[in-house]
Order: sequence, then structure tokens, then C-alpha cells
Amino acid sequence: MSEPIHFTIYGEPVAQGRPRAGKIQRGRLRGKTILYDPEESRDYKTYLKLAASQQAPEKPLEGPLQLVVHIYRSMPKRFSKKKKAAAEAGEIRPTTKPDADNYLKGVSDALNKIIWQDDSQIVSATVEKWYSEQPRIEVIVTKLTEGEIA
Repeated sequence: MSEPIHFTIYGEPVAQGRPRAGKIQRGRLRGKTILYDPEESRDYKTYLKLAASQQAPEKPLEGPLQLVVHIYRSMPKRFSKKKKAAAEAGEIRPTTKPDADNYLKGVSDALNKIIWQDDSQIVSATVEKWYSEQPRIEVIVTKLTEGEIA
């Protein structure tokens, strides 16, 4: 296993939204249906790319990768001080939407051509949701060697 790439992206995490559909209005493809990212997802991916590029290797990683993503969401305003302390200690975890896999999808898509060539290289992925007073996403990418792949 090589040295992991570890970085943190501060701010409220945004999960990958459902694709939106629209029709092309002009040109020879007029009337053709297209799918596109919702604006919030697209903007957040741009932010992820920018933050990740500061930790990126000289050229994107190749071969099998392990990805670990820790999502730290803001505390709900309705939490009491006692409940906030329990959440900060990891005793209370977010079980509400968005789903963990939607966060993972946004991160893995955003890091294409920045950290790795393509997210199809990810052979092992772990994603965890937590609460925190400091919302953020922590990403750990490890290049696996052939002997580590089962």
C-alpha cells in the first residue's frame, strides 16, 4: 500500500442530486433530451475539484484504489446542548437523508482526472456520516498493490 492522500474540504457537505432532464433548444440537436447535474451538485463538485487539486499527485493515480469518505454534517438546530455533545462524541449519527452513497457519488465523480483517472478504479469504498460543529468532508485515497486486492 502506498502513502495515502488525505485532505479535508470544509463547509456543509452536499450530496449528489438526482439528474435533471431538459431539451436542447437550438441547433441540429434541437428537441433532444439531455440529463444534467442540479446546479447545487455541479457547484459543489467544482469546489471539491478546486480543494482536491491542492493535494493532487503530479499525475492522476492509476490502478486499484481504496476510498474512505467521512461526512461531517452540521448539528440540527433543534438539538439540545446535551444532544449536541452526544452527537459531537459520535454517540448520535445522522440517519436522515441525504443517503451516504449520494455523498460518495458526488466525491468520486468530482475527483476524476484530479486524484485518479476515473472513479471506476475504486475497488473499495467506505463512507460514514457524522455530526459536527465544523461541517466538512474528509477524504482518504490509498493506491492498492496487486497483492492487496482480494
